[in-house]
Amino acid sequence: MSSTIDYLESAQRTLRMEIESLQSLHTHLDEGFVKACDLALACTGRVVVTGMGKSGHIGNKLAATLASTGTPAFFVHPGEASHGDMGMITGQDVVIALSNSGESNEVVTLIPLIKRLGARLIGMTGNPDSTLGRSADAHIYCGVEQEACPLNLAPTSSTTAALVMGDALAIALLEARGFTADDFAFSHPGGSLGRKLLLKVSDIMHSGDAFPAVRPGTPLRDALLEMTRKGLGLTTVLDDAGHLLGVYTDGDLRRTLDAGLDLQTTPIETVMHPGARTISADHLAAEALFEMESRKITALVVIDNDQPVGIVHMHDILRAGVA
Repeated sequence: MSSTIDYLESAQRTLRMEIESLQSLHTHLDEGFVKACDLALACTGRVVVTGMGKSGHIGNKLAATLASTGTPAFFVHPGEASHGDMGMITGQDVVIALSNSGESNEVVTLIPLIKRLGARLIGMTGNPDSTLGRSADAHIYCGVEQEACPLNLAPTSSTTAALVMGDALAIALLEARGFTADDFAFSHPGGSLGRKLLLKVSDIMHSGDAFPAVRPGTPLRDALLEMTRKGLGLTTVLDDAGHLLGVYTDGDLRRTLDAGLDLQTTPIETVMHPGARTISADHLAAEALFEMESRKITALVVIDNDQPVGIVHMHDILRAGVA
């Protein structure tokens, strides 16, 4: 039991130290950050991120975040750059180099090569007076007073600070570019995130011959046959011009049977629900799911140019992976 308490105390101390490091970090935001944003925004090539060791891991994540939020970027390992990968960097690029000390040999070795190419250099360090800090066209301070490691050796607070400052840079550029949800979706076409952002109601709705519809005056028996054929648990009722008059659902059928109505002679319009919950065909499937969950219903009538054109069912949305 005592070891569990020690574990918790250690974790709490680590969290506290890293939180304190981040709280002090915002006081160091200065014109260097602004200049870095301007350089990245004006870049006509790509943003190339580099860093060694743990800084490299943070740099890899920064490059991925930039690329997915509207700033074309990729990561180059500084050791590999010295053995051929410098050919991936051009004079139109902006290089972001991460090094807590600002003196990492593999990174410092690249500085004159970057300068010779004419690429602009952004340094992210904990020491503005370091070789990288002095050589950079723009310097972003990411320093911490102490690592969370009790030996003050393992990169912990410093890597967290660099990670958060990288996020701050990426989001500042995102906002400056006017990056939209549609832009974000284009960068994230795969997985549930892509499906939520890209899949529209029109992509999964039941339309054409699969769209259940009957006219007023249709006997309830024939309306039930239409519901059975289409398998969606409801049918719409449309007038001769194709306008939506109402819907009839499985739940309405139960109430009809309880009332003892004659299925052969009862016209559908006497038992239908007038109107219906609708959604436009160009809305996101995620919006349709939200509407269904909010209304505690399982289907919506899809409208296009004020005409009912289909049915979107909750089961189809969930099968598509939008949840």
